[in-house]
Amino acid sequence: QVQLVQSGGGLVQAGGSLRLSCTASGRFSFHAVGWFRQAPGEDREFVSAISWSGGSTAYADSVKGRFTISRDNAENAVHLQMNSLKPEDTAVYYCAGRGWEGIGREVYDYQFWGQGTQVTVSS
Repeated sequence: QVQLVQSGGGLVQAGGSLRLSCTASGRFSFHAVGWFRQAPGEDREFVSAISWSGGSTAYADSVKGRFTISRDNAENAVHLQMNSLKPEDTAVYYCAGRGWEGIGREVYDYQFWGQGTQVTVSS
């Protein structure tokens, strides 16, 4: 059974930093892992993604320069370092795994999803 388990998140003041982690388990090889977020009343939106083997990355314009995605193959994990956080970054963050090549920016590009973790940025 494939699982994506998230950790990190929490409450931070504007300008602060948080780190999210997503650890994969099970007999499945992901080609890419992405991060999405969903604020109350909003659609789930793309944040960032990384390919598992080639190290290619992608970022939403709203987080470019502030967030950094990285992978740790030894731990089967992907991390999202979030710096210079803003109140508008407040959302539930989800990691997602993609079983085919390429980096997707849409929800339907991903097959497996983590449980979600709350990130709250106070002003």
